[in-house]
Amino acid sequence: MAKKRKPPSIKGDQRPDTRSEGEKYGTPRAHDPHFRGPVVNRSCTDVLCCMIFMLFIMAYILLGLAAWVNGDPRRVAYPTDSQGYFCGQKGTPNENKSILFYFNMLTCTSPSVVVNLQCPTTQICVSKCPERFLTFMEIQFKYKNDSEYWTYYSQFCRTTFLKPVETLSQVLLDNDCPSAIYPSKPFLQRCFPDFSTKNGTLTVGNKTVFDDGSGKTRNAAELRKAANGINKALDARAIGVKVFEDYATTWYWILIGLTIAMFLSWMFVMLLRFTAGLLFWIFTFGVIGIIAYGIWRCYLEYSRLEEQPGSHLNAYTIGIQTDISMYFRLKQTWFALMIILCLLELFIILMLIFLRTRIRISIALLKEGSKAIGYIPSTLIYPALTFFFLSVCISYWAVVALYLATSGAPIYKVIAPQGQCEHENKTCDPVGFNTTEIAKACPGAQCHFAFYGGKSLYHQYITTFQLLNLFVFLWLINFVIALGQCALAGAFASYYWALKKPDDIPPYPLFTAFGRAIRYHTGSLAFGSLILAIIQMFRLILEYLDKRLQKAQSNISKFLKCCLRCCFWCLEKAVKFLNRNAYVMMAIYGKNFCKSARDAFNLLMRNILKIAVMDRVTDFVLILGKILVAGCIGVLAFLLFTERLPVIIEGPTSLNYYWVPLLTVIVGSYIIAHGFFSVYAMCIETIFICFLEDLERNDGSAEKPYYMSQSLMKIMNRRNVETKKQ
Repeated sequence: MAKKRKPPSIKGDQRPDTRSEGEKYGTPRAHDPHFRGPVVNRSCTDVLCCMIFMLFIMAYILLGLAAWVNGDPRRVAYPTDSQGYFCGQKGTPNENKSILFYFNMLTCTSPSVVVNLQCPTTQICVSKCPERFLTFMEIQFKYKNDSEYWTYYSQFCRTTFLKPVETLSQVLLDNDCPSAIYPSKPFLQRCFPDFSTKNGTLTVGNKTVFDDGSGKTRNAAELRKAANGINKALDARAIGVKVFEDYATTWYWILIGLTIAMFLSWMFVMLLRFTAGLLFWIFTFGVIGIIAYGIWRCYLEYSRLEEQPGSHLNAYTIGIQTDISMYFRLKQTWFALMIILCLLELFIILMLIFLRTRIRISIALLKEGSKAIGYIPSTLIYPALTFFFLSVCISYWAVVALYLATSGAPIYKVIAPQGQCEHENKTCDPVGFNTTEIAKACPGAQCHFAFYGGKSLYHQYITTFQLLNLFVFLWLINFVIALGQCALAGAFASYYWALKKPDDIPPYPLFTAFGRAIRYHTGSLAFGSLILAIIQMFRLILEYLDKRLQKAQSNISKFLKCCLRCCFWCLEKAVKFLNRNAYVMMAIYGKNFCKSARDAFNLLMRNILKIAVMDRVTDFVLILGKILVAGCIGVLAFLLFTERLPVIIEGPTSLNYYWVPLLTVIVGSYIIAHGFFSVYAMCIETIFICFLEDLERNDGSAEKPYYMSQSLMKIMNRRNVETKKQ
């Protein structure tokens, strides 16, 4: 009697995984045989997250109110003198003095110091900037013959004198008047030197050298160094005026160009049902042809070099060369390039052969998406609503950040011109500062306004409030985008699950889907957007630390920083992709975020090859569409603004910079095309998810018919029972 042979034993984790792909990533669920589109009878999902989201919004509103009560944006709009008073503020002694004047600009080291009011010199509000060279010592002699000199000079003094009785040393010690004034111009409501160039030499008020009032002769270069970059800023102001003139001349042409871009984007989306396959195959065969030409060119160069002397040399023989062209004189280089291109050509051809069915499915889905938008044209208007919501969020965040930044009372700090004082940067009181011990210990030290702050609990947590403002802003931005994706997914799902299109499409599908998303899935949308906001917050903190610690970084820390930046970027992209598909499942079945994300992930993993091909085909078509729209409008705008279409149409003449309206039209056209194609991309993604669900849920019987289009059925070799009978 033959013994039964025992199967070989497999220990522990050595047993092979014999599960099918469907078992690994979840088998298709037992579906409702009477499913006819997005579920109508729903319940609220992720209620706890919805409550937390509402609490954060209420806290955000309270934070805005607190910032509005304590902040003062006038501190940004008006410059502030050394005493903390606003220049040009109505109802104050400085109402008619809207410009800030610096006693000694030479003590300032950079324009950022000047703008931030940290220049270690006295600053007062004046009605106009000086227009001539004068020193205090000159005034003491000239006012005796002509009092007009002192009348003019005294308007730049801190206190009013009938005559210049003080000595120069006393004036410098008390900071009552500047030791010298020189021609200046107002910029950003501040007096800056009037620089100009004369015969290639830098001058101030047509002078290359001048007296600084203390007996020293200075040149314009020294003053320029103290106010480095200010002259460029003045030039930038003149450029800004010219740019504004160009916009005033061409604004209606810009609007016409953007309107044409909107029409072209709509036409491109509508015509994709006829041209999607043509565009893809033209591009594909074009790439194959270019690679084939490269192979032929490499072969010709290889044959030519083989006949020349020294052709036996190779890369190892000549070694490392800084001149890259040396390697192209070797036949070995062209042979290697020819092999690489041949392998690439073979790879593309094999991919087209083995993935031809999936490529046909992707093209058919692109055409189906164009039809869906044609039946629900209101979806093309939805990006305007999203733009409005995003504008509200951005405006509120900017206003709250401004009010938080200007909260508090004026804080004064000790500033020493020579930077050699043990009390420097300490808090001080400008009233009676010259009689304090600090003024005696540090001659020349001054008590100047530094910033706004306070010691209350509110002011101690200003930085925390700014971080909270940023975090809630990111949360709201992601929520608005998620709401749009869920609403569009619900509308396009209603189209797909209509058996007889367009007769069975429910009325107002976009409005209905938007209402369902707001009423039932606010918590789920907030949950998904919260995950994204946390990741983006970490990325921003990482970038901030990188900027602050840039000089103190070692090679290891830089490497770790790059790794973290790459990881967070990949994580954000992956979460965005998963969230979009989760919102599609949520719009169809009405489940919470976690269950929708799990179902979407399992469905995608069971169809990973279809996903890869679909994404690449869709990305190619959308990128091509954006470039096509922006390129066409850009070419027309270039011909118009450069006056090269006088026979057809007469455009604007005498533009200062034609590239200003040209770039505006090109960027605006690209943004408009992106808005249209973002709707189209969401449409394709929704229809693709529905298509995969349709394949798993239905079998073509009378009870469970396929909802896909006839072209998709033909590609998949599927038919409904009614179709077979016909």
